[in-house]
Parts: sequence; C-alpha cells; structure tokens
Amino acid sequence: MADITVRPLRDDDADRVLAIYQAGLDAGDASFETTAPTWAAFDAAKLPAHRFVAVDGNNTVVGWIAVAPTSGRTVYAGVVEHSVYVDPAAQGRGVARLLLDTLIASTEAAGIWTIQSGVFPENAASLTVHERAGFRVIGVRERVGRHHGRWRDVVLLERRSPVVT
Repeated sequence: MADITVRPLRDDDADRVLAIYQAGLDAGDASFETTAPTWAAFDAAKLPAHRFVAVDGNNTVVGWIAVAPTSGRTVYAGVVEHSVYVDPAAQGRGVARLLLDTLIASTEAAGIWTIQSGVFPENAASLTVHERAGFRVIGVRERVGRHHGRWRDVVLLERRSPVVT
C-alpha cells in the first residue's frame, strides 16, 4: 500500500475513471448500470468537493470514489450516496479502504453526517470493506430491480458520522 496515494479527482483522470467504472460494471456485481456514463454526465452528477482517485507509484489511477446528493431537499443536505470502484488489477491491496477513509474525512470536514450506498449481496468484498470502515447494514431491498434478466437484491449501507452533530 505504500505506493498508493489519494488525491482529488481531476478532469484529466476521466478516461481512467470511466474505464475502471466500466470494468466494475462488466464484472456484474457493482451496479444496475451496464455502461459507464459520459464524462459530462459523471461530472454533473458528482459533488466536486468529494471526488478522489487512488494512484500508484507510476501515477496511474487505480481506483476512484465520489458522492452524489441523495435529495435536493434542504433537510437531506448532510446525506450523500457514494460509489467506489477499484481497477481489477489493484483489488485486494487496500485501495477501496484508503478511498473510503479519505471520503469519510472529507465529508465530515464539510459537515456531512451520513454516507450511504447500495451494494449487491453477492459483492462480499465491498460489504466487508464497508463494514470495516464503519458502515452498517440498514436492510435489504429484495428484488428491487432486474439486472441482466434476473431480479437483484440490494443491501443498504450507511455510515453515520460520530463527529458531525
């Protein structure tokens, strides 16, 4: 892990970020989406202050994390939904945890009190890293959507900040 660092995501990271996103989608257990969005759509949907990439010693992007607001209502201003993706070649090296820890620090500094996400139950690695980062299971949305012709459940995860009150 010593060769992995995290920095804010930049526009020139777009190709690598979208390629990693697509690799996760192609693996089948990351999202209901099947095709990564255009950079313009990705950029418009994610909050600029809370987007990070993990880079290796060659300055190659090996993972990313970003958040989107869960609602436009003022009462939910401190609640975001996140996505985290790691290049398949870099998985198992602690990249997702490093990105999660960076995101948690960033959102807490900004007064965000809840980070949530939905994870397919088959994505055991994601569930484990989230649990270790302080997320808890809120529940399971059963058969919430069809993906590649079959119904999929989604595990709802949440991390409530202990410091933002």
